[in-house]
Amino acid sequence: MTISGALSDFSLPEIFQLIEKGHKTGLLTLRALPDAQDTQAQYFYIWVREGRIVAAANRLDQQGLVSLIAQRQWVSDRVFDKLVHWCCPISEPLGMYLKAQGVLQAEQLKQLFQIQVLKQVCGLFQLKDAEFKFEQNVHIPPRELTGLSVPATEAALVGLRVLRNWEALADRLPDANEGLASTIEGQPHYRLNAQEWQVWEYTKGTVSLWVIAEQLRLPVETVQQIAFRLITLGIAEEVPLVVNTKVKQAVEPLPSQIIDEAKQENVSNSFVQNLVGFLRNKVLTP
Repeated sequence: MTISGALSDFSLPEIFQLIEKGHKTGLLTLRALPDAQDTQAQYFYIWVREGRIVAAANRLDQQGLVSLIAQRQWVSDRVFDKLVHWCCPISEPLGMYLKAQGVLQAEQLKQLFQIQVLKQVCGLFQLKDAEFKFEQNVHIPPRELTGLSVPATEAALVGLRVLRNWEALADRLPDANEGLASTIEGQPHYRLNAQEWQVWEYTKGTVSLWVIAEQLRLPVETVQQIAFRLITLGIAEEVPLVVNTKVKQAVEPLPSQIIDEAKQENVSNSFVQNLVGFLRNKVLTP
């Protein structure tokens, strides 16, 4: 099954959330539309397995990870070429194979994954005019695999934390007049930073983002961005606030007929006055 559309309809964080919650496996292709300076559209490719991102590249010739390793010169060109092109099993992730051969260390693999996946994904959140296509069950090229992976929403969290220009996501931010409510039981298992934990404490759906910003002494835009990150993780949702307002209504005087009848029934004037006061208080009480 293939899903396609534009980032103007579905933001990249929303797509990542769909991929993770649906435990999708396949290839997400992003086509950044050319602007006045570019003559050609740019393509980005993200491979996922069961909701986790396993690789990313801007090419489909299976040389993305090979190029990153070669640039770092952690191994001689001759040895590297022999291992990659002659010895590496076709079905084994390249990173895991090189680690097993003692060519790469575990820490180097982590660095490669951060550059290959997290750094590239972070840059994609600035895309505004782009098309996407997700193809399920597409073959994942082993030569692009380090053997490491990250949940799609966690990659989104990292990208949104370092995002400086929020223009592409400005219309996706929650309304500052709305509240934030938790969608889970207990505490989130994600590694939230200090500000995210502070905003999380307000996920009761009882106060607006404006009030949260005032309480935490943060710009309201910052609180909106943090709230968006929590929503992207699927642990919170935007909710409208129920505001209790006292609506003052005019109290109509008792008809003179009732007063006359009360007098005829020997009901005292003080009782009538108390009745009027009682009715007025009932109307004014929310």
